[in-house]
Amino acid sequence: MQEVPSTVDVAALLTRLRGWARELGFSQIAVADVDLSSAEPGLQAWLDAGHHGRMHYMASHGLKRARPAELVPGTLRVITARMDYLPQGTGPGWQAVEWAGLASPQQAQISIYARGRDYHKVLRQRLQKLAEQLQAEVGPRGYRVFTDSAPVLEVELAARSGLGWRGKHTLTLRRDAGSMFFLGEIFIDLALPLTDAVSAHCGECRACMDVCPTAAITAPYRVDARRCISYLTIEHDGPIPVELRPLIGNRVYGCDDCQLACPWNKFAQPAVLADFDVRPGMAGAPIAELLGWDEAEFLRRTEGSAIRRIGFERWQRNLAVAAGNALRGGAEALRQPLQRLRDTATPLVREHIDWALAH
Repeated sequence: MQEVPSTVDVAALLTRLRGWARELGFSQIAVADVDLSSAEPGLQAWLDAGHHGRMHYMASHGLKRARPAELVPGTLRVITARMDYLPQGTGPGWQAVEWAGLASPQQAQISIYARGRDYHKVLRQRLQKLAEQLQAEVGPRGYRVFTDSAPVLEVELAARSGLGWRGKHTLTLRRDAGSMFFLGEIFIDLALPLTDAVSAHCGECRACMDVCPTAAITAPYRVDARRCISYLTIEHDGPIPVELRPLIGNRVYGCDDCQLACPWNKFAQPAVLADFDVRPGMAGAPIAELLGWDEAEFLRRTEGSAIRRIGFERWQRNLAVAAGNALRGGAEALRQPLQRLRDTATPLVREHIDWALAH
C-alpha cells in the first residue's frame, strides 16, 4: 500500500483538502474505501431485471462498477465531492414555482440541473484542479476524476463516505442540503483517512414513490429506468412507449418530481457558482417557441449545456410529446407549429408528431 508520506499529518491534509474544495465551489468532501462488495448483489439483480433499459453500458461494465480498484488499478481511496446546483438567488418556495410550471401545459419544463452550464464540464475541471492541489502537497500520485462519466457507483460511494444517505428515489440525501446537488469522485492511490457514513432519515415517508408520474420507483431504493421520465427524455434514443407519453406531461428534458416532493429539499442550498444560473430559454419557455428552433438554433442555444448531449432529434421528439399532451388539454395553438415541423421531421420525430396531432 502506498502510504501518505510520514511527514504529512493525514487529518490536517484532509482539512486542507476540504478548504481547497470550498474555494473551488464544492459544498462537501469525504473519503470512501474501495471495498463495495456488499453492493454487488443489488447491482446484479437490478441489471438482471433489465431495469437499466437500453443503457447497455451499464451491463457491459458489469460488476466493475462496484470495484474501484479494478476500474482504476492502484486505487486505495475515493475522494467524494458534492456540489449544490440550485441557481444562485433561489429562495424558499422554489418547489412551488416548479409545481406551477408543471401545471402549465404549454410551458416546456426542463430539469433544474440542466438549465445552466453542463455539470460534467464544471465538476470535471474543478475536480482536476483539486487533485492537482493535492499532488502539489504530497507529490505525484496516480488518480482519475469522474462525474457521472464512467461505470462508478456514485451514490454508493457518497453514502459510504458520509456525503448523505441513499433516498428511496435512489438519489443521495442530506438533512441540511436535500438532494439538489451533483456528485463527483477522485479515485486516488493515496491512503487518506476514511470519513464516517451518516444514518438514513427517510423513515416511513414515500412521497417520492407516490408522486412519480410513471410509477418508475417500483420499490424503495429501486428505479426501473424504462419507466423513468429522465431516462425516456434523455438516455432513450428510440420511440417513447405510447402508454407513457401522456404521463410525461410538459417535461421535455428530465424530471424533478421525486425531488420536488421530498421533504428534505426544503433545506436544499443554492449553488456557490454562477455556472448553474438559468440560461435564456431554459426555464418557462413556451413549447411553441421551442418548436420553432431549427438545428442551428438548438446548437447555439445549448452550447456548453447538458441538453446538447441528447441531440436535435430527441429534443424535437420530446417537444412533440409535450405538445401532444398540451393539445389534449385544448391548446390548439400548438397544432399549426407541429404540422409545420412535420414536413422536415425525421421518421422518429414524425411518428411522435402524428401521435400528438391525433389528440
